[in-house]
Formats: sequence, structure tokens, C-alpha cells
Amino acid sequence: MASVPVLSFWEARRCVIEQVKGARRLPAIEKVDLEDAAGRVLAEDLHADRDYPPCDRSLRDGYALRAADTPGRLRVAGEVRAGAIFPRPLASGEAVEIMTGAPLPEGADAVAMREQVRADGEWITLETPVASNRWVEPRAAQAHRGQLLLAAGRRIGFVEIALLATLGRRRVSVYRRPRVAVLATGDEIVELDRTPLGHQVRNSNAWSLAAQIRRAGGTPELLPVAPDQLAATCELMARGLETDLLVISGGVSAGKYDLVEPAACALGAEFFFTGVEMQPGYPLVFGRARGTFFFGLPGNPVCTMVAFEVFARAALGLLGGEREPLLPILEAPLVAPFRHQPGVTRLAPARLVADGGAVMPLPWRGSGDIFSLVHADAFVIADADRECWQPGERMRVLLR
Repeated sequence: MASVPVLSFWEARRCVIEQVKGARRLPAIEKVDLEDAAGRVLAEDLHADRDYPPCDRSLRDGYALRAADTPGRLRVAGEVRAGAIFPRPLASGEAVEIMTGAPLPEGADAVAMREQVRADGEWITLETPVASNRWVEPRAAQAHRGQLLLAAGRRIGFVEIALLATLGRRRVSVYRRPRVAVLATGDEIVELDRTPLGHQVRNSNAWSLAAQIRRAGGTPELLPVAPDQLAATCELMARGLETDLLVISGGVSAGKYDLVEPAACALGAEFFFTGVEMQPGYPLVFGRARGTFFFGLPGNPVCTMVAFEVFARAALGLLGGEREPLLPILEAPLVAPFRHQPGVTRLAPARLVADGGAVMPLPWRGSGDIFSLVHADAFVIADADRECWQPGERMRVLLR
């Protein structure tokens, strides 16, 4: 264990991604109905079944015409609306009233908006020329038939659902959701239906992790709480290693009863790091045993949640078939000063203000303070080599 490194924040994330990418096997593939596809990972490449749009179409309400006939006076030969076609080619000197999205009549090559023309019964007059292809979306401007639109490994959101529906896909191939075992450790932990004594806490970490796992596309499996006994911890960890990923909360510090690392060693684990230079979340273990990756997360609730989002979620996404797991990070100016002790990367609870155009760091009482965290919708990321930021300066922000 002495040779296992402690990594920086970004080194640790790269390590997780590289290790899981290098060793993973893609999950089994299953078909689901479109209404059940949101949140799943696409397991097939999607190609356009025809040109999009399938014909030249109007981008505005107005008049379809020949650009060469403008400026001038044109006879309105009829109309065409979205969902219909004009029955014949457009003759020279003619125009057709057209609605947004309607196909251009054969022979037309431009659209004049209503505001550009002077209408007089069945005639319109244009004082200025209209350029060819003006307000026209050409056939296949969005996609050619056979074009790759989405590659396997993309998580399906509402935009992807719209695309699948556009392609007429009532069923779609997705990867099976990874099974993730959740193991909370410690004699002080009791289940939710128990009234804790003064030296006990309810098992909130297992339930918050289960929610994070579901949000990340996995299926959580909650194990019984591991007592502070090596044999019992080994037994429960071994059960967890039978799933696709094991996430452990607590028991990863250097105390006498922090048994995750000794139990992992007894199970033949390979360790990739045993600490990350970050707060909250310094004592953080990542390894593999019996062919399954595992994380040992610090037991304080905020540590557990932050460490999962930054590290375990990336591993879960990759194990679920994602191509590239991304952190939802943006930059925003501060509305108040921020200071921290440099030397580690610090993630501090914050709230986006001004419709997300700025960020306000929030007061909190450390990594056990769930009560303050519920008011946060983000974390500011303070670099390890800088001590303070002033109002108006931009900081990276991790969305919650």
C-alpha cells in the first residue's frame, strides 16, 4: 500500500477514465420502447432514413417565386401550405402564396416574405429583387440519407428522443444498465426506521448514492451495513464485487476501524490511488478486485456525494456504454469574495444567481452539513494553487 499514489483532483479523474476504458467490456444490448429510452445509453449507430428536409421548403410565410422575375408584378396562382404540394410547375411571372415549412413548387427558387410585397387581389408587386434561394431551406440541408446522426455510446435525452421519433423509431437498442452495489460501513450507522441514539446516525449515504446511481443510468443494489469487523466487511465487499461496480461509503481513513483497504487487500485488490488532493473527499480509494472496479468514498455525506459525482459517476457511465463521461462544468463570475486554503482543489457549495449568469458561494459547516447543501445547486471549484478570488472574477462551477 505504501507505493499507491495520492493524486491531484484532475489526475485522479483521468486515472479513473483511463483504467475503466482500458478494462471495460460493453454491457449486453436490449431493445426498449421509445417512451422508455430516455436516460439510457444508445447501443446502435443511427443513420438518416431519408434526406432532411426531403424537399426544398420555405422558411417563412410569404410567396414562392422565380428570383429572375423580381422586381416586378406577379400573378398569384394559388397557395401551398405545410403538408400539401402545389400541383404543377410554377410558370414565369407567377407566384404562389406559401406557408412556413411548405414545399416549394417546382420552378420556384426563392421566397419573398409578406412584408416585402404589396398585394392587390390576385397580384403582388415587389419593388426590390429577391435573391435566389432566399428564405429557402434546400433538400438535405440538415442531413443526407444514410448520414450518421448519432453514434452508439450517446446518452439519450429529450433531444435524442425527438430525433428517434423523427426517424420513426418506436424501439431502440440500448445498453443494459450497470448494477452498482452500495455498501455503507460503520457501527454508528442505523437504518432509517430506527431511532438513532446520540452516538448513531441514520444511513443517509446509501440512499443518496442510490439516487445518484439511478440518475447516472445504473441500477443500485443496497447491501446491509458493514459493521466494524474485518471478516464481515470482507464478506459484504465480496458480495458487492459480484455486480458491475462497488461503491463503499466510509471506512477509508487511517483509523483503527477503517477496514475498507485491509478488506480489499484480503480480496486481492489492485489499488490505483488511495487519496485525492481535494476537499471534501481526500481519503478516497479506487481499485479493482475480482475483475470489478470499486470506490471507497469518505463517509461524511458531502464527501460521499461529491466524490461520487466527480469520480464514480464517470466509471459508471463508461461501464454503461458511454463514450466519454463529461463533468457538467461552466464558468461564472462571483458575486462575493471567495477564499480557501491552497494546496488542494476545493469544491464549495454555491448557488447560481442572475439566471445562471453569476455564482454565490454559500456558508456551510463542513462535509457533514447536508442541511446547508440542500440550498446549493452547484459547487465552485477552487484551484489548488490559488488562495482567493474577488467579486466579478470567474470561477469554474460544477453543477449539482
